[in-house]
Amino acid sequence: MPDSLMYQQDHFVVLETNQAEQIITQSELLEKLQTTLQQLIIQDLPPDLQKFDTAEAQAQYLLDTTCKLDIAPGQYLHWYAVRLEK
Repeated sequence: MPDSLMYQQDHFVVLETNQAEQIITQSELLEKLQTTLQQLIIQDLPPDLQKFDTAEAQAQYLLDTTCKLDIAPGQYLHWYAVRLEK
């Protein structure tokens, strides 16, 4: 049986356009996603995100289902779960 530690997502490496790599917590990532989503026009979002009424729900959906958000042509936000301790 796999160790449940393998499925914990407490910290993430975040890559953004023209920014240094960051390591942040899950709550910080959700906040970053919400802020980013609030700055975008809803019609510019992928269809699966448009069905959610709030940026909070959209951010949680992204966290649960993918690891990237294309913000605009040539601009991106990518995140990957990392384990800081063994």
